[in-house]
Amino acid sequence: MKIVDRHDEAPGVRTMRLEFQDPADHELFKETFRTGMFGLYGVYGEGESTFCVASPETRKDYIECTFRESGRVTSALARADIGDLVTFRGPYGNRFPLEEFYGKNLLFIAGGIALPPTRSVIWSCLDQREKFGKVTIVYGARTVADLVYKHELEEWMKRDDVELVLAVDPGGESPDWKHRVGFVPTVLEEAAPSPDNCVAVLCGPPIMIKFTLISLKKLGFEESNVYTTLENRMKCGLGKCGRCNVGSIYVCKEGPVFTAAEVSRMPAGDL
Repeated sequence: MKIVDRHDEAPGVRTMRLEFQDPADHELFKETFRTGMFGLYGVYGEGESTFCVASPETRKDYIECTFRESGRVTSALARADIGDLVTFRGPYGNRFPLEEFYGKNLLFIAGGIALPPTRSVIWSCLDQREKFGKVTIVYGARTVADLVYKHELEEWMKRDDVELVLAVDPGGESPDWKHRVGFVPTVLEEAAPSPDNCVAVLCGPPIMIKFTLISLKKLGFEESNVYTTLENRMKCGLGKCGRCNVGSIYVCKEGPVFTAAEVSRMPAGDL
């Protein structure tokens, strides 16, 4: 893959747009990729790192990925420049079943760097907006600086067919911050979206997922109508390293997308 664009989203967080160099690889990707799937991104001589495809299934001429610089591979990716070649292996994993969302209201909930996998679903739905009901997005980060996709947040804020609720943790607000201050589960309960004919898509750090699932239950959401992704646990992507197993489940092989009902049956201590 060739890097054709890149930009910083937040401190230590970068987005890259990649284009295929082999038409056969591109055709295979177009046939197989669905929102929710992930890949292994690599730099020659440095290794590979596993994270989601942040671009939607409605836009398959390229791949976009967003990552935090946190180790050898992601540091090498962050040093790569426009025109450089990197590797992509995938797509792997299961998907969000968008066809089951048709005709329903949608609630997207994300925290910090967990917006990228949610963004893939959001744009997949907004690109075919007529198939869905009300769209609500609840997104929070530690500080204002840590919010990613700021230009897209502004776009969603201006849309008449999207309700966007933004929040930062207490102490993370700037003097000109005009949105919510609070942790995502609390802000969600204050916003109180209706569970009627609604599907929720949730992504965030494990602790946020844990307490947001509790908040969704308080609001009346059925576990079968709540979807999340556990991709932060994955490494090899092939079920070999054992890092992502939760009890008998390998997230990279059977996920990373699960319903809340499936998550509730997993060993709590392993999440």
